[in-house]
Amino acid sequence: MKTTLGRRTRVLAATTATAGLVLVAGCSSDGDGGSGTKTAAGGVELVKAGQLTTCTHLPYPPFQSEIDGKVQGFDVSLIDLVAEDLGVKQVIVDQPFENFKTGGSLNAGQCDLAAAGMTITEERKKNVDFSDPYFEATQAVLTDKKSGISSFADLKGKKVGAQAQTTGEDYAKSKDLDPVSFESSDAVLNGLRTGQVQAVVIDYPVVQGWLKDKANADAFEVADNVNTGEQYGVTVKKGNDKLREAINKALADAKADGTYKKVYERWIGPYDESAASPAAS
Repeated sequence: MKTTLGRRTRVLAATTATAGLVLVAGCSSDGDGGSGTKTAAGGVELVKAGQLTTCTHLPYPPFQSEIDGKVQGFDVSLIDLVAEDLGVKQVIVDQPFENFKTGGSLNAGQCDLAAAGMTITEERKKNVDFSDPYFEATQAVLTDKKSGISSFADLKGKKVGAQAQTTGEDYAKSKDLDPVSFESSDAVLNGLRTGQVQAVVIDYPVVQGWLKDKANADAFEVADNVNTGEQYGVTVKKGNDKLREAINKALADAKADGTYKKVYERWIGPYDESAASPAAS
């Protein structure tokens, strides 16, 4: 096991269990894993002993997706650091985005936190508590190279796609567009590939991941990149301050010791300093 800047590199292994449930096991320390207690380091109460249960919605690369039989990504790597600090392993539960965006999954004890490239909004704060921001995001307009679309303004009168229940969809609607809603990011991309839509509005890091594939890069291009002031945060159940503070500490430590930069470069691309120090939401 390698040591990098004071943090152990964690190896993730994933197996698919029941429908909608994906388990992610890391090289965690023994901690409370074998004691049967639901109390982890720092007095953090967990919904299941020995594990930090994360709700997410797959796939949403580069933040979380199944790669070579393993659930991996930017969010997965960051939350694995939280689990390491707590002395437990991370376990990922795949659910519809709406389930945890509203706090339902957290309130029902189905997960300890939700990490899904989720934008911090005032509306969502009514239902959940957010960690400190950990990522700055913009909305990209991705189009077929033959579409003739060169800016967001050109989307008027065009068939535009977006992922349902996301801020990309909300932004498109706020600009008087009537986007076609797709259940997942994969479905959004497929809609563009098959001509169901002429352009899509979705988080730019997702587009960056798509364009790493040569076939996508040959066919599509970013027509515009809109700074909507979005910041991502991890959510916990209302009032779960100990876990929220543990998440904030892990994020701060990762930014201070260089781990965040390494994770960013692995999953996102060239490091953007502003992403490491977003303003408090």
